[in-house]
Amino acid sequence: MSALAKTYNRKKIAFKKGSGSFLYATNGKKYLDFVQGIAVNSLGHANPQLIKALNNQAKKVWHVSNAFIIPEGEQLAKKIKQKTFADYVLFQNSGAEATEAAIKVARRYFYSIGKPNKNRIICIKNSFHGRTLATIFASGSKKMTEGFGPKVSGFDHFKFGDHKKLKKLITKNTAAIMVETVVGEGGIKVIPKWCLQGLRKLCNQKKILLILDEVQCGIGRTGKFFAFEHAKVKPDIVPIAKGIGGGFPMGAVLMNKKAASGMVPGTHGSTFGGNPLAMSIGNTVIDIISKKNFLDNVTKMGNHFHSELKKIQTEFPTIIKEVRGIGLMIGLQLFHDQTKFIKKLMDHQLLTIRAAENVIRLLPPLTVTKSEINLAIKIIRQVCKNYK
Repeated sequence: MSALAKTYNRKKIAFKKGSGSFLYATNGKKYLDFVQGIAVNSLGHANPQLIKALNNQAKKVWHVSNAFIIPEGEQLAKKIKQKTFADYVLFQNSGAEATEAAIKVARRYFYSIGKPNKNRIICIKNSFHGRTLATIFASGSKKMTEGFGPKVSGFDHFKFGDHKKLKKLITKNTAAIMVETVVGEGGIKVIPKWCLQGLRKLCNQKKILLILDEVQCGIGRTGKFFAFEHAKVKPDIVPIAKGIGGGFPMGAVLMNKKAASGMVPGTHGSTFGGNPLAMSIGNTVIDIISKKNFLDNVTKMGNHFHSELKKIQTEFPTIIKEVRGIGLMIGLQLFHDQTKFIKKLMDHQLLTIRAAENVIRLLPPLTVTKSEINLAIKIIRQVCKNYK
């Protein structure tokens, strides 16, 4: 009997090693992994460059308190600043911590300019921003918040696409609007370019902050370094994690100068955030993704995958309702509960994971090859043919 807390319904399978897009199970089978830790292993399993970076740093220094300068973190923050809107970067250990910190940054900004009552944040109902007390209430999901009262106040919600409700929610107490640029757990729903541009314009008009949560969709996942780049907008605050560490735990909050102005010494801290091991990995991930043609290839592979999935949808219109997503962040919405379909895919040695609205998420590494995508297509088509 496992001594682990029962917070996950774990599938009866374990893995002994991984390589690129594949995992090798203790049962002797080889699986095509299109979960990748839920968009975490951005460069696949056992990436040799990440292994080298980790080994090199492990021989030097593992941990140094943030009371001292950490050169690896200074380097990574500079690289992020050069590639994005950000003027400052605040390193964390996970996506939940990054989103929690983003909330603090927004509230603290208005406090610092003498407007402490501007502390409410508007979010999409049934979105996902993490598992801390603040972030589950930010998500507005009854299922996630049940049993964790009292309610953490300060969040208002509108349904995805309900722009009238969104505008009505903005009051004198609103500090920010926070949305996932691509809603992940909520069903792989891409917020349209015009909508992101409208959010930016609305935040400018109301003099509030725009927070774009890119924990799952950022770091090359959509074919751009960040998903919001497709809409050519500049947010004020962006929490990131998952792909930036390539499998090593790390997160960060990106802030422009205005939003960061309230974060003075003593307002936030993290024991492990920005540690040398994480920073060495983050630097390597950024360097690889920044190479010429890397993101172009992500777009190319994503377009191929979408095109082939659309063909399957046409072949099996009573099974697949919609193909969603952008780049290599893809969702298959089914007409019926996806649990059985995911199980059949796993039986054919393709690993996927669920999302809301009967969606199956397909999240290959950004290094996935065309032949690996074609293998996934072959398996999905085969499952559709025999699906009852």
